[in-house]
This record gives sequence, structure tokens and C-alpha cells, in this order.
Amino acid sequence: MKVLKFGGTSVANPENINKVKSILSNQKQVKIAVVVSAFGGITDLLLNASNLASEQNVKYKSSLKEIEDRHISAIRELIPVKSQSAALSKVKSELNILETLLEGAFLIGELTPKLSDKIVSYGELLSSFVICEFLKSEGLDVIFKDSRELITTDNNFGKANVEFKKTNADCETYFASNQHQITMLPGFVASSISGDLTTLGRGGSDYTAAIIAAAVNADILEIWTDVSGMYTANPKLVKQAKCVSNISYQEAMELSHFGAKVLYPPTIQPVLGKAIPIAIKNTFDPENPGTLITKNHNGNGKTVRGISHVGNISLLSLEGPGMIGIPGISKRFFETLSLKNISIVLITQASSEHSICVGIADEDADIAEEVVNETFEYEIATRKIKPVIVEKDLTIVALVGDNMKSHQGLSGKMFSTLGKNNVNIRAIAQGASERNISAVIRKEDVKKALNSLHETFFEENIKQLNLFVMGVGNVGSKFLEQIRQQKTYLKEELKLNVRVIGISNSRKMIFDEGGISLKEWENALANGIPTDKEAFFDRINSLNYRNSIFVDNTASAEVSESYSKYLKNSISVVTCNKIASSSDYGYYKELKQLAKQYNAPYLFETNVGAGLPIIDTLKHLIASGDKVRKIQAVLSGSLNFIFNSFNDKTTFHDVVKQAQEQGYTEPDPTIDLSGIDVMRKILILARESGYQLDIDDIENEAFLPEESLNADSNEAFFESLTKYEAKFQQLYNDADAVDCKLKYVAQFEDGKAKVGLQQIPKGHDFYNLEGSDNIVLFFTDRYVDQPLIIKGAGAGADVTASGIFADIVRIGNF
Repeated sequence: MKVLKFGGTSVANPENINKVKSILSNQKQVKIAVVVSAFGGITDLLLNASNLASEQNVKYKSSLKEIEDRHISAIRELIPVKSQSAALSKVKSELNILETLLEGAFLIGELTPKLSDKIVSYGELLSSFVICEFLKSEGLDVIFKDSRELITTDNNFGKANVEFKKTNADCETYFASNQHQITMLPGFVASSISGDLTTLGRGGSDYTAAIIAAAVNADILEIWTDVSGMYTANPKLVKQAKCVSNISYQEAMELSHFGAKVLYPPTIQPVLGKAIPIAIKNTFDPENPGTLITKNHNGNGKTVRGISHVGNISLLSLEGPGMIGIPGISKRFFETLSLKNISIVLITQASSEHSICVGIADEDADIAEEVVNETFEYEIATRKIKPVIVEKDLTIVALVGDNMKSHQGLSGKMFSTLGKNNVNIRAIAQGASERNISAVIRKEDVKKALNSLHETFFEENIKQLNLFVMGVGNVGSKFLEQIRQQKTYLKEELKLNVRVIGISNSRKMIFDEGGISLKEWENALANGIPTDKEAFFDRINSLNYRNSIFVDNTASAEVSESYSKYLKNSISVVTCNKIASSSDYGYYKELKQLAKQYNAPYLFETNVGAGLPIIDTLKHLIASGDKVRKIQAVLSGSLNFIFNSFNDKTTFHDVVKQAQEQGYTEPDPTIDLSGIDVMRKILILARESGYQLDIDDIENEAFLPEESLNADSNEAFFESLTKYEAKFQQLYNDADAVDCKLKYVAQFEDGKAKVGLQQIPKGHDFYNLEGSDNIVLFFTDRYVDQPLIIKGAGAGADVTASGIFADIVRIGNF
């Protein structure tokens, strides 16, 4: 014999009920007991109606009308017209009784547990009757049996305790004599020894099925729901969650206790002793094997079988010096909560006996605080114990697995993963069986915690990076294209799943929690919402994704001032914007400290040399113990291009214009030609070398006339270049006369820095520097006579984008 249970979503509407019929029709030559829940949403309507009625709110009638309409409509859609009369009459009769019960609650303005059980039971009683009548009309050999006649309980209304001796005997007797292939039973409902209707608790239809399965020694118990088994994590929160094909009873119990909604926690208990397998199946994908729960399963050697969570938790902490070494404190604490029927879901106590901490439901927190403070009123008054501390809006996350006890380091791996993602742990608990490791965290961190833990324990070390890109001009658009082109390579070779979640330019911004299509991002952005930098940050922060990275491709001072806010929220920052790292030394140091404190990298490789690994190389020199003594560099690809292109056959105006049009200079060319850009770069290198320096400490030997430097527009700037052409030609001729080339050089030595135009003779490392290339010479304690040289393309959107890309990969490998 088999026992099948169908949940609320499986019987939510006529379409789904037809799927149930198809499943039952395929159960050939085997007797089956079918337990059903209420139609999806009906239990909530019943609870709402009863609460409104007890508050003497006439709106309860609207809920009652919806309940009636759902059932009458189902009958008319499922059962042929000629067979509808009896079914409609029975359902309307039952609905009249329900209406009377609700009217009673309305008149007395009260809802007792006993009355509540009677009202809420109608969900299962009506659904099982309607489905049974439908199956009969379809020619199936089915009979209705009221579970109240089989399952006997005590009088603990709302969550009654089963009297198994009588229940088992009654089930055995009935099914031994029953000749029908299919027996239809309402879940959730039972009857007390005194004959009153009782219920088995919310979700108790699973329990009904398990009780019957155990009583008749069924071959298997099948739980049919809307998902294909038990998953490694909640698939609604963790997109990469996978179905677990086999799992042990103990593992299933742990997962169901900690929020795996496909199974009601007590379900396993009745079948556990008889080793009856439980199959979790999908009504909407019946061919999917789902999950099989059995007595013993080694999980193919896997340590962690699932990650689950239970929300709406409060921590109740009792602490004080008066607790140390005093017997009975714990007893009084737990007894106080027990007397108020407050269930404890987690317990942790310091070995010093200075404190006890328990996890309870949020809804019980206020009454728990009140009664515990009353119990320890004397100790609180004498300051032996502090008033109880309550922390609300928390969630428990748990790792579950039978094999965890034989593997070292799992706790460390779990807590390290949470720590790296700035998920603060408020309490920790682990049972002696070591089958479960639990941590209490803020509810806002649940999604991030589940995804980061799932990535660590289940995803073959594939790390997901979530990018939020501000600025999609030349550099930003090239960067997005490089991400699109390399997405497969990154995932297959580097085990990095890079997703772009948000994009913003100066006008519009867009977000897509599943990842923006990098083939269509331009059209999507054009139809986005108006840009708001604060709103952009707020959205990133509220999404609270693990491995979040803010990518700044702008040259905005305002944006650079927001970096500290991102880092404080554990959002990494990657930027080609030089302003932050070359601003006030205090802000630069603050950003570096915040990156360490919040475990959120702050990377700016492209601040110097575009895609050249200059800063990264410098960091490795310093980390290995080397000391930088001197830096000589040509750091402006723009200026190098300009002076490589400028000669006595061209004009300085035309060469600078060409550089601007080809994207070598900033939109405002004075930033490049004034030397301020080079000053920022040498400043950053000096700081990264370990020296404290500010921009005002750098000597700038300007070659531009004052009129050009002070031009208030690009038009005025270019007009001044034409005006002073003779001056620029003189600079060229003076260098050419001594067989030198003009290079704009940055130098740092003995704690001092300067930038300026220099004549470079033949044989010098800078002499043959072509196009827009950059070159840096590091003289260190190890590279004394022959410097460490880094040379290559130092300007252009493609190479700058590749430098940003490299920083993203560095974070992925962090």
C-alpha cells in the first residue's frame, strides 16, 4: 500500500486537480490512501475570516464569500452537470455550518482555540470531499473516509497530540477491510477522545499522511508538492540550488525544522521507526524523481547536504554575575518560557555560566521579555542579573549533513564565508550529533548568507561577482563588452560567474536582479529610470548581494566621495577615477582602512598606466619587503602621444585636437596638459610606496602659458594654443637642436615629487617611447643600478577597460 499526500498548491484550482487525477490514474494495481490539503489559499482565508469575526468586523463575510465561490466554482468546473447536484448540496450545507460558526465568533467577539479548530478544518474537509466526488465522476475506484474517524488526539486545540495506540488500531482495522483502490482523506483534522474536532497544527496534512503510512506499514509515503524534492537551499533565494536525490531521515528532519517548507517537521517521526521511505515529488513534473528520504544514506560522501534557514527569530539573552555557579537558573528560565507555551528553537550558553541565550519566534518576544523579567525580579533588583535583552528581526541559518561530524574545519569554513561577506553572527549553536551547525544573523543578510554558503559548499568553487557599473562612456562600454566576451571563459577557466546587476550613466540607470543582458544593455538603459546617485547606492545596499562590486568609470569628484559609503557596507570598489586616491591623504588612508575593516577590496590599478600592472607590481614589491627609493616615469599617454606627434611640420593646436578626438585626453584637455593628471599619478605611486604626500607637495613645472591654463572653455583653450604656437615650436626646436625628444616626466626621490617637460637624450629609456605608451622605472633596494621597468600602452579605452577587468578578476581571486 502507498500513501500519497497532495499539498495546497497541488489542489489550488481545477487545472491542478486534474494533474492530481492523472497521477492517481497511473497508480495501477496498488491500494493507495490519498491525503489532501485545503485548496491553495483557503486556510489563510479561513483564518482571516475567523479573526475578523472575533473582532466583530463584518468584512469576514467577504472572506466567507470567496471561500464559497472557490468551492462552488471547482465543482462546476470539475464535475459533469448531471452529477453536480449532490456535491453542491453537500458543500452548501457545510458552508452554512461554517457561516454559523463565524457568526458565533462575531456575536461573542471571541475566538477560542476550540472554535478556531472547527472553522479552519473546513479547508481540508471541503477540498477532500470535492476532489473525491470529481474522481468518482472520472471513473476511479475511490471512497471518502473522514480522518476524524481514524486519528485520535488529546484536547490540545490548535496543535493536538496524537494518541497513537488507538489511532494505529483504528487505521489498521479500516484499511484491512477497505476494498476500494483509492481512499480519500482530509489532512490536518482529527478528533479528540471526547469527540471534539482537533487539528494537528499548520502544515499538519503531511503529518496525517505519515500517521496513516506508519499505521498500515505502507511501502512508501509520497509527498506531492510544487517543487521537485528537497533542495540544497531555498531555490527562491538561491538560484543555483540543486535537488538532493537521496537524504537520510535525520538530515530531512533538520532541514525541515530549519525552514525547508516542502516537509512539515513532525512528518518523519511516525515513519522513522518503521523505516518507511518518503518521496518528495512534484505534481507539475511527475516524471522528475525528486528526493527519496530513507533510513541510511551516506550522501555520496558529501559532508553538507543542505543549507536551510528559519526567519522571524528573536534572541533572548539572560546574563549577569549572579548566574555563575548558581544551580537552578537555567531551570527557572526554561520553565518560565514553557509555562507560556513559548517554543525554543535554539539554545547557547557560555561555559562561564555568565549568560544564557535562546532563540524564539518574534511573535513571542514581548511576552517572553515580560515573564522572564518577572521571574527574575529579585535578581534584577539586586543587580545580580541584568534585565533580559531582546533582539528581534533575526534569522537562523543552518548547515545540515550526517557526515559533518567526521570532517574537521566545517564550522571554520562556514563562519569564514559569512565573515568575508560581512554577515555578522549574533549566536552560534551546534548539537552533540554535529549534524547541524546554526548561526543567528540579521534577516537583511539572509539572501547573501545563503548564497555565499551555497557557493562555498555546493558550487564547485564557482564564485559569483555582482557588478554595479557607473559610467558607460568610452571606457565603460568597452568594459561591458569585454565582460560579455569573456563570460564563458571566466566561468569555465577561472570559476567566476560575473553578473552586471546595475548600470548608470549621467541620465538613466537600470537594475536587473537576475543580471542585465550585455547584448541589450544600451536599449535597456535608454528606457531606464532617471539617474540618482543616492538611489543607486541605496538599491545596491538593499539588494545586499554577496561579492558586490561598485565600478566607477567616471571622472566625477562627487562619485569618488561616495566610496567610503560603499566600503562601509562591504561593497568593493574598482575605479579608474583618480580623484579619490589623489585627494586629501586622510581620505586616501580612510579608504584603505575601510577596505581592510569591511573586507571589501578598494582597487584602482587603472589610476596609473591604464591597463599596465604598475600598482599591482608596486604592491608586490612592498609586500615582499622591498623599499622604493626613486621613481621616474612618463605617465601620460595623452602627453606622450602629443609630443611624439608634434614637430615643425605640425601645429600644437592640431595635434592636441587630434588627441582629444581620438580619446587620448580627457574631455577637458587642460586636465592632461596642465600636468595635474600626471601629478595625481605620481602622488598615487608615492603613496602606494609608503610615503605620506599630498598634491600640494608636488612641484609642477608647467609648459603651458597662463592664458591656456586659465581658459574657461575648450574653445578659449584651443584659441590660446594657436596664439602661442611660436612658443610651442620653440620648445620643439630647442630639443631637436641637441638631438633630444620632449617627454613629460614625473619623478619621485627622497620624499619629493615633481612633474614637467624634459629634453630626453638618445640612449635614455624614455627616448624611444612611442605613441601613447607609458613607462615607469622603479629604483629600489633590490633594483639599484638597473631599475624595474614597466612599459606599454598607457592610454585608450580598450586598455583602461582591460585594467578594470583585471581588478575585477583580482577580487574574484581574493
